[in-house]
Amino acid sequence: MLQSLRAVLQKYADFTGTAVKPEFWWFVLFSVIAHLALNSPNIFTDQGTVYLGASLSGAFGLVVLVPTLAVTVRRLRDAGRSWAELFWLLHPIAGLIVLIIHLADPTRQPAAVSPPVLAPTPAATAR
Repeated sequence: MLQSLRAVLQKYADFTGTAVKPEFWWFVLFSVIAHLALNSPNIFTDQGTVYLGASLSGAFGLVVLVPTLAVTVRRLRDAGRSWAELFWLLHPIAGLIVLIIHLADPTRQPAAVSPPVLAPTPAATAR
């Protein structure tokens, strides 16, 4: 988990390249656990609730926004998808489900690049 987290944070603004499934999913697990931990310390007083935890969680969300977008784009590229798949998030529930399925796709190995095969030119016909 620490290797994945370190890799994501070292490439926090790198939208090129790829990210393998463990790198992405360990970072997602870390983010969810951090949000839950930071969201818990709310202060309850007689006058009401001071939402300290929500503020901390929101600040953490802003800090990890760019790394999250970068690792998501790299994961989509690793799965053979386009970065434009992020627009699935504009569809409230179904879009999130579709995006999770795309992010869980296996790594697509790029096809080996081979030199172009030159087709023989047709022989000129004699007239």
